[in-house]
Amino acid sequence: MILYEVRLDVDAAVASEYRDWLGAHVREILALPGFVCADILSEPRAAGRVGWCVHYWLRDQTALDAYLRDHAPRLRADGLARFPGRFSGERRVLALDERLPSP
Repeated sequence: MILYEVRLDVDAAVASEYRDWLGAHVREILALPGFVCADILSEPRAAGRVGWCVHYWLRDQTALDAYLRDHAPRLRADGLARFPGRFSGERRVLALDERLPSP
């Protein structure tokens, strides 16, 4: 499994509208092949900013590569067009080494 993490820093003035858009955006991504599930987490930010971290779980690196090649440019452009200059994002990719059950 692959974890694709997107950390978002959003202007508080558009946070409510952005969060509504983000939910629909994440559901659209989850409909793509290879995506298993996603979590949207809140993160503390400086005054006047709101933070979210989205964890997308994918089946494998091939699925992530297909997403980045075939879908990411269009989906990223939508957010940039709707909220120009009002947010920033950082991305990273992690591979699951081991999942341990709770005792």
